[in-house]
Amino acid sequence: MTSPRTKLVTFGFLTLSAMLAFGCHKNPPAAPPPPPPPAPAAAAPTAAPVITLRAQPSTIDRGGATTLQWEARNATSVTITPAVGDVAVTGNRSVSPNSSVTYTATATGPGGSATDTARITVNTPAAAADEAPARNTPNVTSGDLSQNLNDIHFDYDKADIKPEDVSVLQKNASWLKANPNVRFTIEGHCDERGSEEYNLALGDRRANAVKEFLLAQGIPANRIMTVSYGEERPVCRDEAEGCFEKNRRAHFAINQ
Repeated sequence: MTSPRTKLVTFGFLTLSAMLAFGCHKNPPAAPPPPPPPAPAAAAPTAAPVITLRAQPSTIDRGGATTLQWEARNATSVTITPAVGDVAVTGNRSVSPNSSVTYTATATGPGGSATDTARITVNTPAAAADEAPARNTPNVTSGDLSQNLNDIHFDYDKADIKPEDVSVLQKNASWLKANPNVRFTIEGHCDERGSEEYNLALGDRRANAVKEFLLAQGIPANRIMTVSYGEERPVCRDEAEGCFEKNRRAHFAINQ
């Protein structure tokens, strides 16, 4: 028969063993979080288009021809104005302008757009002076021009004649044909955005685009002069797109 003392010792031994066993059983450490995925490689920037436009030769006599040569890189399309239109990315084209004109080539691609210009000077033969029309008759005034020759307007940084303005210029041409003694100047204007030098060139392209249109309508070149005022003569001075649009124009003025 086991004595009470022995039972007590045995119970204490079992209790201590259980406590030690329980205390040695520890939860395993948590697994470390997985490393973050590698950052995606930055996409290479899309190269911007580059274009060059040249005229060989750059000076011709009226009735002669010159060759436009252009080459574009990083471009999907190229347009040349005035009158040439969409062309291959690289190429050449023979042109015979009736008067001095600035051609503009615009290259467009995924990286944006770029432009270059080429100026062609057309010399008028001396004999053409004998064909010059008489001075404006007294009954034709600046008011007559403002009533019968309407301005047209251009998109931002563009010198293309918009489709909705074609009928305006056709009506202008009809009036000019009915008044063959009228000599006039086409003024090219811009809004204030861009440098003064850039806007003078842009105004020149706008004035010449209108001139080329009127020449195609049968208006003699010796009745037409062009001038660019760039941003110098705005009709509106508000800092708003509606105002900028009014300043992007081609205006007709009588030659005295």
